[in-house]
Amino acid sequence: MTTWEMLAVFTAGISAGTINTIVGSGTLITFPVLLATGLPPVTATVSNGLGLIPGSVSGAIGYRAELAGQGRRVLKFAVGALIGGLTGAALLLTLPSTAFETIVPILVALALVLVILQPRISKAVQRRREQDATPARPDGGPLLFVGLMLASVYGGYFTAAQGIIYLSLMGMLLDDTMQRLNAVKNVLAAIVNSVAAIFFLFAADFDWTAVVLIAVGSAIGGQIGAKVGRRLSPTVLRVLIVAVGTVAIVQLLLR
Repeated sequence: MTTWEMLAVFTAGISAGTINTIVGSGTLITFPVLLATGLPPVTATVSNGLGLIPGSVSGAIGYRAELAGQGRRVLKFAVGALIGGLTGAALLLTLPSTAFETIVPILVALALVLVILQPRISKAVQRRREQDATPARPDGGPLLFVGLMLASVYGGYFTAAQGIIYLSLMGMLLDDTMQRLNAVKNVLAAIVNSVAAIFFLFAADFDWTAVVLIAVGSAIGGQIGAKVGRRLSPTVLRVLIVAVGTVAIVQLLLR
């Protein structure tokens, strides 16, 4: 890489770490930059996944206050994220690169619809529980576990917008604040990125210059994102999710 290319990758890493912690979809920033430096798509994908691990961990640490009292929930979801992330990583190396091109924009669009409708859906679910006199399950039940695991399969394959899918599923099926759900999202993203990267270490080629630059940048961005994201109101956070997700869909369709 030239000096300017290295600076571009580092800057993209900071931006990706920031946006991943607040919303998700940071890969849509780093991935095109890596391709522009001349890296092959699979090498760019696996290098990006490994580089974003420090950013995911940094963001999760920044949201540690919101994780209080969610230990059992996170532990259960982590199992699904682990299985899904490993499966997605394996699919990346076995399926053609165009395999998810059609389904990914549809998944992201559906997730955005759920995010927009989440307040109404939550109220409807709450009314139904009150009528049936059944308490809300703190872990969302089997449906949420399976949904998050499938989202993690996608995350292990490409990672772009997986955070939006996580938030839409949890927002619909859990009775909790957006900030606490965002904290869980950061932990799940860190797990998926880590397990996928460990798998790739033994099965794919990396560009270690790109990995280091994105790792340092995303770690810085993770702290920035945590400080900014924790101050956003639920409405602003939801608007930001929809805005970033819309950009993600457009970029995915134009690829």
